[in-house]
Amino acid sequence: MSEWDAVGAADCPATIESLVRDFQALGLKPGMTVIVHSSLSALGWVCGGPVTVILALEAALGPDGTLVMPTHSGDLSDPAEWCNPPVPEAWWEIIRETMPAYDPDLTPTRGMGAIPETFRKQPGVIRSAHPQVSFAAYGAQAQYIAGHHPLAYSLGDDSPLARIYDLDGSVLLLGVGHANNTSLHLAEYRAAWAGKRVLQRGAPVLIDGERRWETFDDVNTDPDDFERLGAAFNAHGPLRTGRIAQARALLFPQRAVVDFGMAWLAANRV
Repeated sequence: MSEWDAVGAADCPATIESLVRDFQALGLKPGMTVIVHSSLSALGWVCGGPVTVILALEAALGPDGTLVMPTHSGDLSDPAEWCNPPVPEAWWEIIRETMPAYDPDLTPTRGMGAIPETFRKQPGVIRSAHPQVSFAAYGAQAQYIAGHHPLAYSLGDDSPLARIYDLDGSVLLLGVGHANNTSLHLAEYRAAWAGKRVLQRGAPVLIDGERRWETFDDVNTDPDDFERLGAAFNAHGPLRTGRIAQARALLFPQRAVVDFGMAWLAANRV
């Protein structure tokens, strides 16, 4: 949606106050832990843009709540795996040798949207250490969620996603669908499904102040069937739906969708 379209579609601008009311009506409460996946454009015209959305989420959760967002930087990866676009094979070793190491303060997100990219820069936000699939967290449980994120098995049982599961946190899909629901990757790691295998990834990292290209084991995740999985969950799982400004929103317990996803993947993924 262009800004022209956003202005034309709205009766009035969305503000911090109006968004807080919408979030509360959907079911956000003080003290909750919530991972948010978002599309700013889906909200319509927001006075203050991504900053307003972030402040409204934090106001709805209160000082005892915790806000989490994915802040992935998938471009810090092995160029041999790149396909959108691919690069010439002659470039691969040059890229591996010269790509700057991941820096949680400096490295931008890629493909995450304006809200997470703004959120990661907020004072007090803790961004996890993974060079490809980091998460940013703010609030009471931020250190517990984002303070430890090893390279290997990056979205599995030692990841921020698993810590949200431990806390019985919730997922908010704000103008996006289950294709963006990163918690379903935790279901992939925990489930037995056809074609699951361990492979090696690579990324530039800092170790004791020295830039290194590190390789690590991971799982061959595949979000192509997440919308089908999510549609099945929506039909049966605990779910709250509503509108946040102009955007369709879904709010549900993370444990419920991960546990459902494990069973669905084992039965349906080929």
